[in-house]
Parts: sequence; C-alpha cells; structure tokens
Amino acid sequence: MSDQDISSNANTRKLKTYQEARLQNIENLRKLVVDAAATLLQEEGPEAVTVRKVSQKMGCSTKIIYSLFVNKEGLAQQLYLDGCKLLANEFEGTPQAADPGQQMLNFGETFWQFGQRYSSYYKLMFGGAFTDFKPDEESMHGTATAMRQLITVISNAQQKGLIPEQYDTESVIRIFWASLHGVIHLYIGGHLGDVQSAHAVYKQTLSLIVNSLLPDHST
Repeated sequence: MSDQDISSNANTRKLKTYQEARLQNIENLRKLVVDAAATLLQEEGPEAVTVRKVSQKMGCSTKIIYSLFVNKEGLAQQLYLDGCKLLANEFEGTPQAADPGQQMLNFGETFWQFGQRYSSYYKLMFGGAFTDFKPDEESMHGTATAMRQLITVISNAQQKGLIPEQYDTESVIRIFWASLHGVIHLYIGGHLGDVQSAHAVYKQTLSLIVNSLLPDHST
C-alpha cells in the first residue's frame, strides 16, 4: 500500500457524517451551558440559575438553552447529576478504616464537608432550592452511585451480623442520610448557630446513629 493510500485511509477515518458532527456540536454546547450554570450556582447560589441569566453569561438567546434542555428543570437535572459526581469524588477521597463503624463516621464527616464545600450544589440536590425540580429515576440512580461506598460498608456490616436484623440496607441508608441531612438543613436555615456549633451537633448526631446501628461499636 502506497503512502498516498495510507494517508487517504487515515483521512477517511477522521471524516464524520453531518449527523455525527451535529450531535457532537450539540453535546459540546450542552456542556458549555451546564458549565455556565454551574459557575452561577457556585458564585451566586441556586436562585441565580435562571435560563435568562445563563443565556446572558453564555452570550446566546434563551431559545438555544430551551432547545437543549426544554426548561429550567432540565438544566437543574444536569446540575444535579454533576453534583452526584462531586459527591462520589468526595466519598472516593474518604479515609479508609477496617472497622465499619469508624468508616461510617468517616463517610458521615465527608457528607458534612460536601455540604460546606459545595453548599450551592447541596441546596440544589437536597435542599429544595429549585422548587419545581424533583429528581427523576436517572437522578436517583446518580445519587445511589455517589453513595455506593457507604451502601457497601453498611451491606457488609449487615452480612457480618454487626447491624441488628430488623434493619434492612435501604432502611439503614435512609436513617443515616435523613438524620445527617436534618442537621445540615437546620444549619442552613440558621437554627443551629455558627458553623462550629452546627458541626458539633452534627458529630454528636452521627455518633448516636452509628452507635445505635452498631451496638458493639465504641466511638
């Protein structure tokens, strides 16, 4: 095969159909819009994320954003899924412990830090900041994926008989998550004083939950 034939074949492989190029451009544009919305979310909070403000930041018409996401809720879903990825990354960086109770404490602290470091994402995902947005099946799957390590620790502890049999995995997750979220939500609402006071209440709540779920664990 001549060099010309090789070059021709390489160029052919690089060619894309109009449909492929169009889909790639749409996906790139969607990412740019989500990035702009994420910047507004982090810099100005959830209330700043409107189609109009995102379009202004992008320098495009609102029609383009509506064509990509249908409405504000469609954009909120993408931000929610991005928040799930951030939460997953935080859990990935959590210190590891052989003792399941200590590991649950570590994951609980990670959840608090996520709420502090990404407070706007937290409010969007768990605080009802977008009143018309309700997580759909894809969003809930993203949440479960983000919490995969916590679910694994609890499931393994149950299999070893460390957690009382009357609790199933889903119930334990809900108890753990709801209790910790309650403290964070009260803090966000201004009911628990400054961040140090709220964090102290959070750690006490976390310790009580772990000790109740794993009676033989000592914190």
